Amino acid sequence: MTYRVLADLLVVLHLAFILFVILGGFAVLRRPRLAWAHLPAALWGAGIEFIGGICPLTPLENHFRALAGQAGYAGGFVEHYVLPVVYPALMFPGGFPRQGFVAIGVFVVALNAVLYWRLWRRPRAGL
Repeated sequence: MTYRVLADLLVVLHLAFILFVILGGFAVLRRPRLAWAHLPAALWGAGIEFIGGICPLTPLENHFRALAGQAGYAGGFVEHYVLPVVYPALMFPGGFPRQGFVAIGVFVVALNAVLYWRLWRRPRAGL
């Protein structure tokens, strides 16, 4: 039971991290000091998508699932949890195409680049 709870908590943590990577730029517009946490997170998230890597939280979740007697999953967190919710009607017989992950990375970089550009262009008090 404890390992199952740990695995489930990792899912929540992983999802929160992904939301921070994608939407954290909006929080940075309101609180610019968050950029110190958000920028490395966004670079990590986009980088994982670009290189086709797997976040270290995924094998850890699978490890806890195995210790709890549950089946893990192959592939990454996004492919297992996020894509079936976002694209339920799309069936990819060979798995989600590599170009799709690159597109996700490009989206993360482009969205956050626009948000950080807006922050940089904002007039500064006292100048």
